[in-house]
Amino acid sequence: MEYCKVEIFIPESHLGALQEVLRECDAGHIGNYDSCMTYSRVKATWRPLAGTHPYSGTQGEISTEDEIKAEVTCRLDDADRVIMAVKEIHPYEEPVINVIPLLRVGL
Repeated sequence: MEYCKVEIFIPESHLGALQEVLRECDAGHIGNYDSCMTYSRVKATWRPLAGTHPYSGTQGEISTEDEIKAEVTCRLDDADRVIMAVKEIHPYEEPVINVIPLLRVGL
């Protein structure tokens, strides 16, 4: 079975909703444990361009905000379903969600 790591950058205010949706997708299920996820606080920067409707920030200006970088392992076959579920609760127009293939898990 192939696995991947999903990295999600999200405002801390949405961490609870993220944990819930990941659990519903069975992301973070490792052996006899579920809801396995790590997160850390990070600084993010971006500049909303013309035509955007940013959750935070002003068009044409560089924004810097605190965010959470959440990391969760899931089956590669489930990655698209996990991404779609995360986008449903994510407040950003263009959420940063990275899927990284894993060579091995549970070493």
